Amino acid sequence: VQLQASGGGLVQAGGSLRLSCAASGRPRETYAMGWWRQAPGQEREFVAVISASGTTTYYADSVKGRFTISRESAENTVGLQMNRLKPEDTAVYYCTAGMHAHPLGYGMEHWGGGTQVTVSS
Repeated sequence: VQLQASGGGLVQAGGSLRLSCAASGRPRETYAMGWWRQAPGQEREFVAVISASGTTTYYADSVKGRFTISRESAENTVGLQMNRLKPEDTAVYYCTAGMHAHPLGYGMEHWGGGTQVTVSS
């Protein structure tokens, strides 16, 4: 499975960005998909995940109420709408895919290359 993330960039604090990720490689599978992030010098951390059906979502406490994960019209494509961004949201964001959506984002077998999000103060 190949994952391609896009949409990162530079934004001022309080602004918004939308990330998108498309999975390809196994067209008959529908995956749970999610996002993790890694800031410089820090461990990778869970951001959000959505079930294959799109009916269940989980978020890290640090982004709850500001970020929204959703499935897009194309199969195995997911978006992450990020509002009210803070400098501490600055990180490389990684798209992930797996068979199940875990509340802490565990069990995502497939990882894509990251996209940089930078929030200036």
